[in-house]
Amino acid sequence: MKVSQKGLYALQALMMLTRHHREGAIRIRDIAYEENLPEKFLELILLELKNARIVESARGAKGGYQLRREPSEIRLSEIIRLIDGPLAPFGDADQLRTLIDRDDDRRALYKVFLDVRDAAAKILDGTTLADLVATRPPTSTKSGSIKQRLTKRKKAELSVMPMAEASSGKTGA
Repeated sequence: MKVSQKGLYALQALMMLTRHHREGAIRIRDIAYEENLPEKFLELILLELKNARIVESARGAKGGYQLRREPSEIRLSEIIRLIDGPLAPFGDADQLRTLIDRDDDRRALYKVFLDVRDAAAKILDGTTLADLVATRPPTSTKSGSIKQRLTKRKKAELSVMPMAEASSGKTGA
């Protein structure tokens, strides 16, 4: 199983939406900025997630994307299968079972592939977006909404100037 760059971007965006689940719709620009993702590519990914009924969109000034279901109901296996297809190294579980039944010479190899697929599926089926975000320390409510944090972050980035290195190559303490 290999997760594509598109799959990783989808997971990153969904984790961000999970962290801000109760804050309402979040603009694509803000998701892209916070997760350092290409905005145009993210737009296509979110549209695919919307068509699969994982996220929903809202129009207007306060528009953007938000999770359609609770984070505890969205499994990683669902996302990866949607974006990247089957979890098996090649084909899906049914194809592997057919190969096991038909190909005596390679039966043992196909059984290993099926075992790998089943183990990966079990882990991904048992892990939700809520599980991923629960392992991260919660953000403080004192830090404000996402829009306030992004504005602070942008201002901080603009005010930081690179330090010049001493010509001797030594750093001072």
